[in-house]
Amino acid sequence: MSTTSSTPMPATGSLQLIEAVTERLDGAPISERRRWSDEFKERAVAAALEPGVNVSALARRLGISPPQLFGWRKAFLKKQTHDVASGAPVPLVEIVMGGVIIRVSPDLDEAALRRILLAVRAV
Repeated sequence: MSTTSSTPMPATGSLQLIEAVTERLDGAPISERRRWSDEFKERAVAAALEPGVNVSALARRLGISPPQLFGWRKAFLKKQTHDVASGAPVPLVEIVMGGVIIRVSPDLDEAALRRILLAVRAV
């Protein structure tokens, strides 16, 4: 264990103040950070964006910390906002019904999607 000590305070009695700073215990294992695949992150974020999902509970089920999943979700939403603002193409969900292809934004609410699907079925 490495320590450094500060300049001793003048002793007016029998006590002295010594400051010890621990860097790392000698022989302590150096743990590697876990690395998650982009595919895992995408699936986790997609699940976290579902309406009514408890993100903390989802994170625990996936075996990751809730702040980690909140961070991934925040980064995804920030990137999406940046992509829209910069004019970059926004990813779309493609639905094929018969001979009709429907492309919608992944954040389209369920009620609007139902109306679109009903309109296509009526044709």
